[in-house]
Amino acid sequence: MAKTWTAAGLIGLILSSAAVPAAAQPAPNALAGKTFRMIIGFGVGGGYDLWARAVAQHMGKHLPGNPTLVPQNMPAGGSLAAANFLYEVAPKDGTVFGLIGRDAPLAPITGASGARFEPTKMSWLGTPTKETNICIAYHTAAVKTVQDLYDKELVMGDVGPGSGTRAYPKALAALMGMKFKLVSGYPSSADIFLAMERGEVQGICESLDSVRSRRPDWISTKQVSVLFQGAPESNPDLKGIPLARDLARNDEERQAIDFLYAGQGIGRPFAAPPNLSPDVLKMLRDAFDATMRDPEFIADVKKQKFDLDPENGASLAGLINKIYSTPKPIVDKVTGLMN
Repeated sequence: MAKTWTAAGLIGLILSSAAVPAAAQPAPNALAGKTFRMIIGFGVGGGYDLWARAVAQHMGKHLPGNPTLVPQNMPAGGSLAAANFLYEVAPKDGTVFGLIGRDAPLAPITGASGARFEPTKMSWLGTPTKETNICIAYHTAAVKTVQDLYDKELVMGDVGPGSGTRAYPKALAALMGMKFKLVSGYPSSADIFLAMERGEVQGICESLDSVRSRRPDWISTKQVSVLFQGAPESNPDLKGIPLARDLARNDEERQAIDFLYAGQGIGRPFAAPPNLSPDVLKMLRDAFDATMRDPEFIADVKKQKFDLDPENGASLAGLINKIYSTPKPIVDKVTGLMN
């Protein structure tokens, strides 16, 4: 049964973990028979929760002693509470790790309040998927290609500050001169899809998976034009569609766009506390990688219609380090544009 942390429970775990010296990290084989905890930075039933539980269900068989992984939801602050817990409180013996939001690693560099962890010091295990954001125009719009955006206006629906539906077109309009006009007030992207069909707005910037799940035939039947894709790398299903970073006119714009879309490459990041022993970190990363190749896990993912596109822990750590090497003026500029 899922467990949601209470203040009393957190205090108890803080006291118990504090009693174990950080230097006394057991060897991986000494963990056999112990209880492993999977911290989930969001509430029950959402996409992050479903991903975490799918991994938790199968990863135990690839850990010493085949332990059961106990899911524990910690929904607060857009998963910043979970990230802080993993960084500050969780024992560093490999028995506690978890899933946080794709944008949580960006919180410290953008100055978000409540972020008390250093992403470059976290122990990254990997992500089961990467994401691709696409900006699309409905077939009735005058804008048909990304080049049209420089001299024709495209009316975009957005669900408000903090969402990609607002942040991406808003930032790109300022950075690149694309003629996006934003119409706010929609409760969800599903409402924007309906608004496009009613002619209230003409487009949206949304994840490829979301478009496919809600309107499976839109792209294939050319009900919409995919103008460009936002991600660290081109999605193989979008051949011929330009990457946003390839539209940059200079290195500064390219760095800004890379930072803007950094969360897409982070995907659904699994992390463990910092300062794990090399053996324990290898144990967790190997178990995570083995889970990604597990036929039963793959079957479960397909059943839930998730897009499995894993990246290992070393690659994820490299991406985090690259993000944190972004010059501060560019970080400040993009952060200001996204709000």
